[in-house]
Amino acid sequence: MNLFSGIIYNFKGLWLGIRTPRLLLLGFLRFAVVAILTVAVSGLILAKHADILALLWQQPESPWIVWAWHLASWLLTLLLMGISAVAAYLMAQLLFAVFIMDLMSRITERMLTGQVTATPNAPIIAQMGFLVRQELPRNVIPVLLTLIIMALGWLTPLGPVLTVVGPIVAAIFLAWDNTDLIPARNFQPFGKRFKALGRALPFHLGFGLPFLIPVLNLLFLSFAPVGATLYHLDREKKRRHEQRAKCPYSNPMPVKR
Repeated sequence: MNLFSGIIYNFKGLWLGIRTPRLLLLGFLRFAVVAILTVAVSGLILAKHADILALLWQQPESPWIVWAWHLASWLLTLLLMGISAVAAYLMAQLLFAVFIMDLMSRITERMLTGQVTATPNAPIIAQMGFLVRQELPRNVIPVLLTLIIMALGWLTPLGPVLTVVGPIVAAIFLAWDNTDLIPARNFQPFGKRFKALGRALPFHLGFGLPFLIPVLNLLFLSFAPVGATLYHLDREKKRRHEQRAKCPYSNPMPVKR
């Protein structure tokens, strides 16, 4: 799986989600949750915009430098809007979206295979609780790390490099947040799942690139669990095929008596 495969699977998931009524409903429900929280958090932060700017820099009296104050005001507004969008996404993930994501993955898997992969004898409540706990190392920390990288890019001479690295890191981990649903549901250890991410970085970068498109990223994120499930099922099918190719006599035909 390469970078272009990741892009293709993201679009395949979006197309399947739009064509399937249940997935379409869940996808737009997740979209609505993120959008509502984004507007709410943005409104709260922007309402305090003047107070925050006043703490950082009082409006100068000199007309020669007041333009710099207005420029700083606009830059702060853009920064706060970005922070509010990230905060809303993280809140949606922890409080609500992870349940929708897993349900969309289960529906997709059942549509294509007729069954859902799950750990034997593990109640669904235990599975969902495990998925919620995985959001911290799998999503929250990487996103915060990305923000730190971008902030260092603004404050250090490595700005041009870090400004590019930050979004790339965010795209990879946002993709992994979706492709990791089925392995996490099966209670695979975090270290094993993280190593699997390291072996498929080009794919995850491609899968996550649409998440960097402003506005449209909310649409792609809403249906990303579908494409991630398609990727997981195809990968498992390929793995089983390779195992059968290595051991052609593992399942011999019964001999008629």
